[in-house]
Amino acid sequence: MSSIAIVGAGPQLGLAIARTFGAHGYDVALISRDPGKLDALVGKLAAEDIGAAAFPADVLERAGLTRALDAASARFGGIDVLEYSPVGSFGVTTLTAPAGTEPSHVEFEMNFQLYGALAATKAVLPAMRAAGAGTLLYTTGAGSIWPDPRVANVNAAAAALRNWAVNLHGELAGDGVQAAHVGIDSSIGVSVVPGVEAARPEQIAPLYWDLHTTRRDEAELVFRLDGTGAPRP
Repeated sequence: MSSIAIVGAGPQLGLAIARTFGAHGYDVALISRDPGKLDALVGKLAAEDIGAAAFPADVLERAGLTRALDAASARFGGIDVLEYSPVGSFGVTTLTAPAGTEPSHVEFEMNFQLYGALAATKAVLPAMRAAGAGTLLYTTGAGSIWPDPRVANVNAAAAALRNWAVNLHGELAGDGVQAAHVGIDSSIGVSVVPGVEAARPEQIAPLYWDLHTTRRDEAELVFRLDGTGAPRP
């Protein structure tokens, strides 16, 4: 049986990705910091005959994140796919314009996006390399590619994650392990940034399955509202 670990398992995109892989027989490990929300997602998936389990952890606490992924691997006999897409909160993150950005404005986002991804990858990559198979997928908004001055500090950290993920793709070439970045050029569910349209999570989730199965040679796909996954420009 194959499994996917979704880190930052939100009720929108995380659930849609879980359903996409679950429909193909994958067990789902859901990892985020809110046990109550995780239990609700597990219940929804169970009602759809998708095997799922919750592993509460905060991506800002890297030792705990590692323990959660180790527990998920033990539960499901390994992790075949890691998807990293922690969901921020406008109540927590101070959004800054470029000239007004202080180091502290970027520090939180770097911990949240890049450093959490590094910790999660370190927890699962050795086993994937040993097996000669696996998939590592990292999600950011498209501001990592086309910066938006309204969210300069978030974009800076997202661009760092994107750069690292594309580099990792190159390093793993020939190892049987796919690493790729997914850039989402839309809001998800509802528009939260003026002028940025919203897409349904069910429109986005198929890109992850495509990267895992038929587009393993690509380091990046960008979701656009026409429903396509375009390689990076």
